Amino acid sequence: MYEFLLSAISCLFIFQGGVFSEECSQGVIGKRAAFFAPAGSSLSLFCVVQHCGGHWTGNWIWENQTDSTSAAVTNSARHDVTSVTLDVNKTKLDLKIVNVVQSDEGSYRCNVKWSDGSNDVSHWMQVNVTKGVAFQRTLLHRALVCTCAFLCLPVILGLARCLSSEVKPQPHPRIEVLYAAERRDSSHEPPQPPPRRPVPKKRTAPPQKAPQTSQQKPEVG
Repeated sequence: MYEFLLSAISCLFIFQGGVFSEECSQGVIGKRAAFFAPAGSSLSLFCVVQHCGGHWTGNWIWENQTDSTSAAVTNSARHDVTSVTLDVNKTKLDLKIVNVVQSDEGSYRCNVKWSDGSNDVSHWMQVNVTKGVAFQRTLLHRALVCTCAFLCLPVILGLARCLSSEVKPQPHPRIEVLYAAERRDSSHEPPQPPPRRPVPKKRTAPPQKAPQTSQQKPEVG
């Protein structure tokens, strides 16, 4: 039983030693890829430096494929090179390009120099500059104009409706008075029959008066 326990403890230590005895290998990790950046836009590239806690220095290298000239990318108004620590063994080396121009087109890769004087590089990353910003801006401007027109249309229609409701056509005063008088007469008075023609009267001869006899007064003698 005692021998079995010692064997188990020995196997455990051997297993742990095999797991944790793996050494960290230095290198630069950067995938081969192609990027298409419209002129005037921004672009970010990165690679991972596995330094295993050792001392190192690194930068970005740009190469023109037309004449195979290369140059180191340094910090400037449009280029920004930064390093971000991922863990005790790894650091990310970033390259950010703002306001991309045609001269930025080419191949980029990380270049790392170790403490022993040796160098290591990543895979090439191809950057192609396109002319798509003007077209994108045109589409954006069209979308903004259509949106503004769609939002302003209900306001314009509402104002037009308010103005049309406030301004009412004024009828002619004489026509209005005649129409009111006609309405009043027709509503309060019953319909009148047509006037009758007068019947002519027959003329009759006036009665003749009897002649008056003159009475003479007697003379008194």
